[in-house]
Amino acid sequence: MSRLFLDANVLFTAAHNPHGKAAFLIALAAEGYWQVVTSTLAVEEAQRNLARKYPTCLSRLADLLYRITQVPSGAGVHCPISLPAKDRPILEAAIGCAATHLLTGDIKDFGPYMNQPEVCAGVMIQTVAQFLDSL
Repeated sequence: MSRLFLDANVLFTAAHNPHGKAAFLIALAAEGYWQVVTSTLAVEEAQRNLARKYPTCLSRLADLLYRITQVPSGAGVHCPISLPAKDRPILEAAIGCAATHLLTGDIKDFGPYMNQPEVCAGVMIQTVAQFLDSL
């Protein structure tokens, strides 16, 4: 079974747009199609950004988090690829929990490594749309 690690922007989007692809992905996980995982750091970032931009969506995020396993964030020191310091703990957490995929909307920083699990310690980095299109 696939284990999907969700970055903060995916959590944010799922909470902000309950009819979008990110929310759909989490709903399918609840039906047993795959597992969804995130880190405490990603949750904190999503909460912070929602509180600033769309505070009414915080309760939706809280509801979604009941369906998502949370794992500790990485330390940011053992990242197999060159990422900004803020993103290293995300990939390390995905690797640490044996995620098959890291789903993110951060194309600027993760884009050069998307669809290249051979350089990302076996983790396939994709957008939610790329993942769903690959099914």
